Amino acid sequence: MDLANQQRVKDAAEKFGADNVIVILGSSDAEGAGIYAETVTAGDPTFAGPLAGVALNLPVYHVFEDVVRAEADAGEWENQISMMEMVLDPAALAQAVREMREEHGQSVL
Repeated sequence: MDLANQQRVKDAAEKFGADNVIVILGSSDAEGAGIYAETVTAGDPTFAGPLAGVALNLPVYHVFEDVVRAEADAGEWENQISMMEMVLDPAALAQAVREMREEHGQSVL
């Protein structure tokens, strides 16, 4: 997660409160998804960005998780996400994020 996005997440958590922020990731590789999920829950593991040493413990999901899909408009899902669902590994992506969420974060959906 780049430094600008780390700052955006941190600012949102500070402005709205961590109980009112959910992070939904759309990463295309499982390793990256896991690192991004760790960053918004336990803090930046590289200690390079605004979330270095900052455990926000935010609930984090991958867009491919069923609970997120259930909340999405079916037409928009088809237009915006379905093609990527066919070429990526949705189960691996969802699992990587779920593991970090369960280890460090909260599940609220």
